[in-house]
Amino acid sequence: MKSPIQSYLETLHRQLAALRGGEVASYIPELTKANPDWFGICLVTVDGVAYSVGDAAQPFTIQSISKPFVYATALADRGLAYVSQRVGVEPSGDAFNSISLHPKSGAPLNPMINAGAIASASMVAGQDATRQWARIAESLGVFMGHDVALDDAVYRSESETGFRNRAIAWMLKNFGIIADEPMAALENYFRQCSVLVDCRDLAFMAATLANGGIHPATGQRALPPEDVERVLSVMATCGMYDYAGSWLYEVGMPAKSGVGGGIIAVLPGRFGIGVFSPPLDEKGNSVRGIEVCKRLSHDFGLHVFNKTRHPALAVGRIYTGADAPSRRAPTPAMREVLRQEAQRIKYLCLQGHLELDGIEYVIRRMGELAPESDSMILDMNLVEDISESAARLLNEARQHLRDEGVAVVFSRLRGRRAIMDPLSKTLPAGDHGYLSFEDNDLAVEWCENRLLGDLANPLADDARLEDNPLFKGVPEDMMRRVYALATRRAFAPGAPIFASGDVSDGKIFFIVSGTVSVLVPRPEGGHQRIASLSPGMNFGEMTLLGKATRSASVFADSKVVCNVIGTDDFNALAETYPQLKITLLENLAADLAGKLRRATDWIAALA
Repeated sequence: MKSPIQSYLETLHRQLAALRGGEVASYIPELTKANPDWFGICLVTVDGVAYSVGDAAQPFTIQSISKPFVYATALADRGLAYVSQRVGVEPSGDAFNSISLHPKSGAPLNPMINAGAIASASMVAGQDATRQWARIAESLGVFMGHDVALDDAVYRSESETGFRNRAIAWMLKNFGIIADEPMAALENYFRQCSVLVDCRDLAFMAATLANGGIHPATGQRALPPEDVERVLSVMATCGMYDYAGSWLYEVGMPAKSGVGGGIIAVLPGRFGIGVFSPPLDEKGNSVRGIEVCKRLSHDFGLHVFNKTRHPALAVGRIYTGADAPSRRAPTPAMREVLRQEAQRIKYLCLQGHLELDGIEYVIRRMGELAPESDSMILDMNLVEDISESAARLLNEARQHLRDEGVAVVFSRLRGRRAIMDPLSKTLPAGDHGYLSFEDNDLAVEWCENRLLGDLANPLADDARLEDNPLFKGVPEDMMRRVYALATRRAFAPGAPIFASGDVSDGKIFFIVSGTVSVLVPRPEGGHQRIASLSPGMNFGEMTLLGKATRSASVFADSKVVCNVIGTDDFNALAETYPQLKITLLENLAADLAGKLRRATDWIAALA
């Protein structure tokens, strides 16, 4: 099944590919060779699933996006106290190459501007510049999930033209921020900016920060957890330079841009985003990259100050129709089909506030289950609400699965507008609506009917009394006497047959054709269906045990024909043929034991 997340990204890419504006960076000569039409997007979840579109595999140099990761490395190597004495965390409000130093200490205002990044490069572990570079390369590789490679041409171009950065490095040396030879640290800074990446690399680096410092695919820890929040905080306030305030206000995710055309954005605990498009605005940020992040944030409510939760929490439980079948009493032929096929019915119990990341996880689980499924029941009982964007994706997934032959139905919406309205508003073109059931029992019976085909038709054959389980073992000559006791009664669809609390008239009903529902009253009002009975089944048999009142209500679901026999008639016949009453009671006890066992299994499946 094609993911709706993938479809969304493809649509977004197609819409923004036509966006014009901005210029490819020119202050580093090698960067002018970038194709302004290159455009890639990648989103990676915290459990390592990547969605990418466009030029997501096109290599380019990481440039300033390396800054938060080298700063993270310095924090891990030297500790907060050491690093914070040499690099601050205050927004500069200036361009990336500004000489923004504290007027008294000479420390750079934050690690996201060039001055702070050069200082960070000088603080990673290593006895000399060569070992420090090895440490930087190793750390970036852990964040990416593979070894790094360098674009030598870009490195040489940066080194040969980086006069302003040389001036910054010497100023840092003058204030004692860089203890050793400043040009060695500067060359390492040029190298880190020249590391080759693509959109997937950026998205996995961002997702590593979103995942508390652990790479989602490799499982390797790239950063101590206590340093993750520090890095993300600085990215949130300083990562977009003099656009940082507007970015946090409009997009609301920690981010970092680079003059190579890349942008990363992090939604903590949820996923990382990487975008690549070389044309930059006047502040040095990718024009298309900013628009992608704005659209994602707006369409899916990704602002960091929104409520956040782990996406896997959207699914509380998954089980099958074999674990919790419907409460109808199946015929032997139906029971055999369901014994073999009921596991192809999947229940997914959803919960909480359903938004983009939670629905992405739900849809992914549905896709994984699809090859072994005939139908899926989305139990919405514990769902509080669903965003329109999440509802749109869920509807699209439902449509995709339908096209693959898998039915998706909802249960237990119970008229809640916070769920029903978004689902109704976001139906795909040509979709006539979603199927919803009052409870799981009705939903699973509908799914069972898909599996049963013609066997689910209650009017297919008239059931004989001798085929009823209550008469198992009764001799043929005795059955002729039982038939003589029976009277035929017909009930129209929807007609009540008897009601809970009625004084029993001693009648036992044996269904010849049609189906009935057995319901019990709820304390808060209304009824709960506890069984659906079809031809060959019976109801009212508790009068055989002397029960004086009806414990449940029975209604005809369709036109129903029953053979009706009174308990008094059975008792009268049993006076002459006592074995009949003994056989009936033995069969009734076996039937009650079977129902109790199935109820126990059903409760255990839901526990």
